[in-house]
Amino acid sequence: MPYHQMKIKILPLSLFLAYGAAVAADELSADKVVPKVEVKGSAAMEARRNDTATKIVVTQEEILKNGDTSIGEVLKRLPGITIGGVQGRGGDIRMRGLGSGYTSILLNGEPAPPGFSLDSLTPDMIERIEIMRAATAEFSTQAIAGGINIVLKRTVHTGQTEIKAGLQSENGHPGGSLNVQLSDRKGPWSYAIGGGVIASRFDRPARELTEGEDASGKPNLRREGETWSTGSFRQLNISPRVNYAIKPGDVITSQTFINVNRFNADNGERITTLFGAPPPYSASIIGVNAKFEQFREDLSWSRNLGEGVKLDIKAGVNYNHRDVTAPSHQFWADGTQALDRLITSEGTDKGFTTTGKYSTPVGAGHALAMGWDAGYSKRSESRIQRESSTVGARAENLDQLYDADVKRIAVYAQDEWNVTERWSVYFGLRWEGLEVTSTGNDYEDVNNKFHVLSPLFQTLWKLGEQKKDQVRLGITRTYKAPGVGDLIPRRFASNNNTATTPDQKGNPDLKPELAWGLDLAFEHYLGEGGLLSASTFVRRIEDITHRRVDLINGLWVSRPVNDGVANTRGVELEAKLPLRSLMKGAPAVEMRANLARNWSELDSVPGPNNRLDQQTPVSGTVGADWKLDSLPLTTGGSYSFQSGGPVRISAQQSAYTSAKRSLDLYALWKFDPKKQLRVSMSNALHQDNIAQTSYLTLHDSTITPTFAQFRAQLEIKL
Repeated sequence: MPYHQMKIKILPLSLFLAYGAAVAADELSADKVVPKVEVKGSAAMEARRNDTATKIVVTQEEILKNGDTSIGEVLKRLPGITIGGVQGRGGDIRMRGLGSGYTSILLNGEPAPPGFSLDSLTPDMIERIEIMRAATAEFSTQAIAGGINIVLKRTVHTGQTEIKAGLQSENGHPGGSLNVQLSDRKGPWSYAIGGGVIASRFDRPARELTEGEDASGKPNLRREGETWSTGSFRQLNISPRVNYAIKPGDVITSQTFINVNRFNADNGERITTLFGAPPPYSASIIGVNAKFEQFREDLSWSRNLGEGVKLDIKAGVNYNHRDVTAPSHQFWADGTQALDRLITSEGTDKGFTTTGKYSTPVGAGHALAMGWDAGYSKRSESRIQRESSTVGARAENLDQLYDADVKRIAVYAQDEWNVTERWSVYFGLRWEGLEVTSTGNDYEDVNNKFHVLSPLFQTLWKLGEQKKDQVRLGITRTYKAPGVGDLIPRRFASNNNTATTPDQKGNPDLKPELAWGLDLAFEHYLGEGGLLSASTFVRRIEDITHRRVDLINGLWVSRPVNDGVANTRGVELEAKLPLRSLMKGAPAVEMRANLARNWSELDSVPGPNNRLDQQTPVSGTVGADWKLDSLPLTTGGSYSFQSGGPVRISAQQSAYTSAKRSLDLYALWKFDPKKQLRVSMSNALHQDNIAQTSYLTLHDSTITPTFAQFRAQLEIKL
């Protein structure tokens, strides 16, 4: 048996063995406890346990445990979540192996504003992360794979100041960070101000290989290349929050988020053609100077109206601006500087949102809620391209200007009904409509409008006298809306136009993808926050969108199209096992593990390996934390695995990614209750990342080295 297959088989076996041990421990101690006593764990575990709608709550303590500097690093260890792209460098966030809009990303319960990136948030700014495997009516049902809700800090402590100063190193390049949290309370007023700065440098080389074959399978093309990217990154973020209590249960809150980002890079590529036709340009040097600014302000009012009735209203505005300048020089194979190009692009997103929720108890055991969720955003973007050549190379000047408006409105109603002490039921209904309009100087006007009605059902059944075991079931109607960029038929030219590096263009006729889903889960709760769970899901998705490459007017162009039906299904296993919940007197060690196996087929693409959205087939994490009793030391680590392999994108297109393995370690030393030092190492295995795209007999491969990152952070409370 291959080594990688052996590991995949061992991990679920260990989970089931752990479950058997836990059940045995429960049975051995059953005679020593009084019947009908519920096991109490942490507040987060209790919230997960008792909420009818399936939800995993990740606390701030867990978020900060490993000393991560980005949200992606935190999320990659959580059950059922994987990160696309090169390990250690962030990427699209995926649930059930699906990203690209299948996973909903929410900020304080609302869809993330246009232009927003999770990389603009630091873990210190976050109070908790909620992972929702099945959609609910209160939040957007644009969540076929599920949703991740990032909740910024809300808790206000009296007279607290916390400072964190850190240093880091990657590939020999240093970086630093400073985070400050201030909070206080006086009379009806309270406030919390969080802020931080991050600065780092990077050096990221890669190798490229292009190979081609003729109709008989004989090699007719081989190019080898090297690329490099060196530069710096600086970020400032501020997140103040102010609460005013008019009276008990009547609170007005202002929450602001400001992010300023500066990015500079020198990128280059050098290609050597060993045999076959050389590319139009065999070398390039590209400079990138990027500026990003983001602002968001939310004003909310929460009021208790008595007898369990509550009204929550929130309104927000957001502004996002980006300005990018990219001068470049293209060279022929003999070293001649053939083309000079300057691209300047500027974009602005601005808009507002409003949400409201009225909740009231109705009858015995019913919690009824209804509300609205609406938003408007306007994007204005320009891309100016100027090219020149002194040796007769083809030069093209472009002035591309466009505006896009996105209008979104939703209304919903939901009822959570505690039928009995052990059985609860959730019913929800959400209507959501979107309209995207766009005008540009190089394409016809776009008007794309649709609406989706989503009935939702979830139920929770607690088994046994002690209610340690429970079963969940969910049936959902969800969708995936086409992104604004996928709708606008602007052409983005590639440097060397080929079938594997085509130009990019949108499709204004895209329709939303619609899905029916079924979720089923079994959970077994242990003492002191322990948990064992197994869950499965099925989704049937219509009008799947995937990118198709065609030869149009002599140029290879990639466009999104609706094409076919996909079926996806999967199994997830999770274990959290504090040793002391299994045996008394054991060390304070908490073991954790999760494993996900996903399958999918797209009926419009021939198999094998016709997976949806290059879905991750297998992913898993094992880890442990040990809090020593004899020393003020906590240490731990986690190992994550994410499989890759070949995938068919269309009848002509295919791709391949290598498996990704990541080892993260940390240690925390407490000098006293107010001072502690946290050291960590992420991506300790620093394996190469391999990705390949193919069109028939043409193959482009990229081999990207990765590097371990070391961090040390001093944390002080005043």
